[in-house]
Amino acid sequence: MNQSTTSLRWKRRKEARPAELLDAAMSVFAEKGFAAARLDDIAARAGVSKGTIYLYYSSKEDMLRALIKAIPVARVGGIAKLAEADTGPADQTLRKVLQLIGAALRDPVLIQFPRLIIGEGGNFPWIADTYRKEVISLGIATLSGIISKGIAQQRFRAVDPKNAAFGAIAPMLFAAIWRTTFERFDDAPLDAQAFIDQHIETFVRGLACGGES
Repeated sequence: MNQSTTSLRWKRRKEARPAELLDAAMSVFAEKGFAAARLDDIAARAGVSKGTIYLYYSSKEDMLRALIKAIPVARVGGIAKLAEADTGPADQTLRKVLQLIGAALRDPVLIQFPRLIIGEGGNFPWIADTYRKEVISLGIATLSGIISKGIAQQRFRAVDPKNAAFGAIAPMLFAAIWRTTFERFDDAPLDAQAFIDQHIETFVRGLACGGES
């Protein structure tokens, strides 16, 4: 193996390291909670020394902020762009976007965030505030925009778009919290996809002018 090949592999490994550390951090946060998690635990999970973490992140707080930006912010941002580019009728756009949000909340990593934020937000208010500003606000703004568009197109009844947006997202957050907190006590697991499909159909029909869409 020549020196240039070795250098290239080292560069790729170094570039991948932050993501590997964040993967380990998410795993530890989900398992232990943010308060109980230690950088030593994260380093051990990643198979590196604690000093390696400090090359990229200053603290576990820094790692959680990076996780929020790298995972839910990126996913919600992508959904927002798709919604903005969709030129179809608002009811069709709303169905598409709600399905994408539902899929995001079934992701094995993303599904951990609501429970983590709610569980740790009381003792660490900055966690809840960061998630609200970076993730929830963008999601609500996206849904509000679609609903406002539907009202203007006379496809939706004249409702408060922001309140309706909260009504659209709340059952999906419930499903995520149920699956990460209560599902292990159920005789049968929640059929998350069927739950989301039924919610979307009920919600969009409820918004529709004349009750149909």
